[in-house]
Amino acid sequence: MAILVTAFVPFGGDAKNASQEILRALPETLGGVRLEKRCLPVSFFAASVIAVETALSLRPEAIVCLGQAGGRDAVTPERVAVNLMNARIPDNDGFQPVDVPVIPNAPAAYFSALPVKAMVDAMQRLGVPARLSDSAGTYVCNALMFSMLHHIREIPRGFIHVPYLTEQGKGSETPSLPKQLVLRGVTACLQTL
Repeated sequence: MAILVTAFVPFGGDAKNASQEILRALPETLGGVRLEKRCLPVSFFAASVIAVETALSLRPEAIVCLGQAGGRDAVTPERVAVNLMNARIPDNDGFQPVDVPVIPNAPAAYFSALPVKAMVDAMQRLGVPARLSDSAGTYVCNALMFSMLHHIREIPRGFIHVPYLTEQGKGSETPSLPKQLVLRGVTACLQTL
């Protein structure tokens, strides 16, 4: 048995990406289940292609994609991915779409196929700040979530945003959480699968 867990490299001028730091800190196995960890480029197209191809090759029992959401103060499983790319800043390939579909002629949105409410409950029971999010945004994280939900079927799959880590040194005005607390939360999410 295996769970595919993905994260992203740094983007937007940051030296670190919280999702990548959490991915690195996750164990190789969790409760006897192998974690297949992959770090993806912050690229609207490459991230989705790599993740979908990896999933089709590995055939995991579940897929959990992680991404960084600066400005959030909690770990937030995403409920919905929309068929829209609209970028405030370019991705790491320099691509900056405005009002472009992730997949032409695909549905307008997909709901997560993860037990998102159970994940939030599990994190909150451990004292991890957590809540559901109804918007994965319109950047690369959303595009990845939408692509995974569109191309991969019949297994739990979806997306979790993590906030900046305190260790990233964004300052007291920017919401962040300690790495160990976020790691505890993501681990609890994985254990719900």
